[in-house]
Amino acid sequence: MMVRVRLLPALVSLPLAAALLAGCGRNAREDVPFMGESFDADDTYSRTYDLPPAQACSAARLALLGQGYAVGKAGDDAVEATKNFQPEDEVHTQLSVRVSCVPRGSDRTLLFVSALLDRYVLRKSSNSASLGVGALGSLSVPIGSREDSLVRVASSTVQDAGFYRRFFERVGYYVPSPTNEDRRAPAAQGDEDPPPDDLHRPARDDAPR
Repeated sequence: MMVRVRLLPALVSLPLAAALLAGCGRNAREDVPFMGESFDADDTYSRTYDLPPAQACSAARLALLGQGYAVGKAGDDAVEATKNFQPEDEVHTQLSVRVSCVPRGSDRTLLFVSALLDRYVLRKSSNSASLGVGALGSLSVPIGSREDSLVRVASSTVQDAGFYRRFFERVGYYVPSPTNEDRRAPAAQGDEDPPPDDLHRPARDDAPR
C-alpha cells in the first residue's frame, strides 16, 4: 500500500510535465518572427503605375533624392539608396531602401519597395604595447591611443505601413501626369485657339491714330 501511495504522484506528474514542456515548445515556435508571415494580398509594399518601368524607377529615384537619400544604384528596373541617422551620441542607424520595377504589360509597372534598418553602436578599445622590464619579463601598458569602431547590433525590415504609404505618395508626385503633358505639348496644326475678338473689331473713330 505504501508503494502505491508513493508511485501515484510520480505517475501523475509525468504527463503534467510533458504537457508543460510541449506548451513551452509551442510558444517558443510561435514567438519566431517569420512564423507570423501570412503572405496576405495587401498593397503595403507595392503599387501599380500606368508607366513603363524605366519611368516608374526614375520617379522613385527622384522621390528618394528629394528626401536626402544617397542613391547607390539607379537603373530601369531597380533603385537602391541609403540614408544615415544618429539618434544618440554613440548610436548610428542606416536606412536602406530598395525599389524594384516589374513590367505589367506594355505600359504598366508594379513597383515594389522594402526598407532595411540597421543599428550600429560605437565600441571603444584602447591600444596597449609590451615593454621589457628586466627580470620581470614583458609588461603590457597602455600607450594612450584609442580605436573607435561601429558594430552592427540589430537589423530589421521596416514594416510601418505609413512609411511606405508616404513613399508611394511622393513617387506619385514625380510621376508624369497625362493632363500636364497635354498642357505642355504644342498644339497640333489646325488646332490653334482662335485669336481674341479684339483683333477682329474695327477701330473706333476716336481711337488714336
